[in-house]
Amino acid sequence: MLSRRTIFGALVALLAVGMIMSAAAFAHGPGGGPQMMRRFVSAMIDDALAAANVTADQRTAIYASRDRAFAALEAQRQTRRTHMEEALALFESDTLDPAQVAAFRAQRETERTQVADAISQAITEVHDVLTTVQRKAVADWIRAHRPGPPS
Repeated sequence: MLSRRTIFGALVALLAVGMIMSAAAFAHGPGGGPQMMRRFVSAMIDDALAAANVTADQRTAIYASRDRAFAALEAQRQTRRTHMEEALALFESDTLDPAQVAAFRAQRETERTQVADAISQAITEVHDVLTTVQRKAVADWIRAHRPGPPS
């Protein structure tokens, strides 16, 4: 029998893979990237939830968690162009002020932490919504369908 830690780790892996792929797609900007990746990740989540036979109420709660994580990713994506311009302005200046570079970096790290926190919160909420049997079914689905070589 798998331990709770193993099952939780598998669920974390599914959601993390989905959110990482979403972040990568959102980073590409216009051209269908964010919308396409959102559909892809949502389809993966739907398949995993189908394997777990979730109820309509559980699905609604999980979708709300997913949407909050997507919103955090989208908020970060929206400021990407501005951040690039700030970074280039710092680089182009005659002298590079280490304090400005440190402040710029600290702000980006804060934003990344906010996204990571939103994803972690979504994973926790999904964990709490599912039963033990459902979490095992999701973990088994992840093991069978995750990208990369089998372990």
